[in-house]
Amino acid sequence: MITFEDIKKNEDIKTYIEEADKSLIALGFTEHSFAHVGRVANVAKYILETLGYSKHDIELVQIAAYLHDIGNLVNRIDHSLSGAVMAFRILSNLNMPARDIAVITTAIGNHDEGTGVAVNPLAAALIIADKSDVRYTRVRNRDSSTFDIHDRVNFSVKKSTITINDDQTALILKLTVDTQYSSVMDYFEIFLGRMIMCRKAAEKLGLIFKLIINNQQVI
Repeated sequence: MITFEDIKKNEDIKTYIEEADKSLIALGFTEHSFAHVGRVANVAKYILETLGYSKHDIELVQIAAYLHDIGNLVNRIDHSLSGAVMAFRILSNLNMPARDIAVITTAIGNHDEGTGVAVNPLAAALIIADKSDVRYTRVRNRDSSTFDIHDRVNFSVKKSTITINDDQTALILKLTVDTQYSSVMDYFEIFLGRMIMCRKAAEKLGLIFKLIINNQQVI
């Protein structure tokens, strides 16, 4: 079996992630490199682990999370689809079983808003983990006077956590936002679609999605 550790150690994959992020730097996007994919892998693992999914499913969702943004190497547009094709080729060359490749490529191909749907639990976990990664450390621009709305919103989020409650009925995204840089309305202006996607993904996992900003529940 190809493991998550094998994927992280693969030099070709490291190169694809690095080069994909360089393209996003040129386009002015927030960080999409190892910090992002590592966090997404950890959160996706937490979700499935907490809900009692198998170790094998947890391994697969971490691999999907680590590879989910490599399609940015090709183009930002439809990067989830090109990333799924790239992952298919990479994992096939590593002789991963076809069923595992199918699950991973399905999750990657469905992770982005506009085209993605939480078609299975792994895709749902990946969607939530990816769309909830909003934090000030993703902002590359150090000059706050030139922030665009994406910079302002990400920079304003000083803390972001995903938790599942004890009776496993709700998934809670809790944000601490510094309104000096961005308002809650700004957050919804650019992330409403992503939050709707998270709600639907949580429902796929049998959970209610809750969004709490500065200790106030807004969804």
